[in-house]
Amino acid sequence: MQIASTSTTSKLSSSSGSSDIAKLQKQLRELTEQLKGLASSDMDAKAKQQKAKLLQAQIQMVQAQITAIQRAQQQELQRAQVAKAEGTAASAAQQQKALSATDQPSGLGNRVDTYA
Repeated sequence: MQIASTSTTSKLSSSSGSSDIAKLQKQLRELTEQLKGLASSDMDAKAKQQKAKLLQAQIQMVQAQITAIQRAQQQELQRAQVAKAEGTAASAAQQQKALSATDQPSGLGNRVDTYA
């Protein structure tokens, strides 16, 4: 059984990541079924033990891939939220600057320096 290759770059779209996770979960179920079926197989004890270790290692690798994809999706979501918050903050600052520029009265009193 081969382990599916996945990409965990920050450019992962949520639909692509979700489909990758679904494929990996299916593979995980298949590996688990093979491991369960190993107990009733006709192999000798040593071969069963080796096969069980191999299947357990494959299961761990698939679980690690699922975790990596989920982590990448979470990081992408956080980046999007930060970008949105920064955009909102910049827009609010720009609006505040525009409002403060229009609220100042234009008179001589605002431009006179006083010395003590």
